[in-house]
Amino acid sequence: MLKRIVYGAVLAILAFFLLVITSLFLLRWINPPFTAVQAERRVASWFQKAPYTKRYTFVPLTRISPNLQHAVIAAEDARFFIHHGFDWKQIGNAVQEDLEEHRERGASTITQQLVRNLFLSTEHSILRKAIEFSIVPFTEAILSKRRILELYLNVIEWGRGIYGAEAASRYYYSIPAQRLTREQAAELASVLPSPLHRKPGQAKRYTARILEHMHQSGW
Repeated sequence: MLKRIVYGAVLAILAFFLLVITSLFLLRWINPPFTAVQAERRVASWFQKAPYTKRYTFVPLTRISPNLQHAVIAAEDARFFIHHGFDWKQIGNAVQEDLEEHRERGASTITQQLVRNLFLSTEHSILRKAIEFSIVPFTEAILSKRRILELYLNVIEWGRGIYGAEAASRYYYSIPAQRLTREQAAELASVLPSPLHRKPGQAKRYTARILEHMHQSGW
């Protein structure tokens, strides 16, 4: 009986990873119609019997302002174009801060966040993190950095039911994503650490810090 359970679990894991890898190859050319996190939010709204409207419009990277691209990289993953999916320096800093100050600090790269949104969930667990870590190398190997950034900017959560740069730009500023200013881009980037509890313009100090990081990077 135990052997059957183990065998079934192994088959399920292999099937999941086969599905993920196949999906990653398809994502080189096909834009995702939905993500795991979007599905999670929809199911949660059903159980909570809460109204839910999904805003999600996928646009190519050329139709997303460079200001927003730079702001998000400056805020979320400054070494995005250097690392191969994991920023070990930031992970080390986060672990040290957790041990010394007993305060959890995020160190997930853009690639890690993309994997989480596409295939996993927002649940905080060791199992989810382990699966995320195992998928990231495949993501970096199969997709280009440009495609990873394009996917991320289009699927990331920017508020309840608001997914992607185009939906966020139109919802908060009534303009397309390609017309975002530096200040608007920094305000949107400041929302990402807590998209369900923060709106653009609320975290003014953090927004100013993002703008400073952009300036230091020549953006």
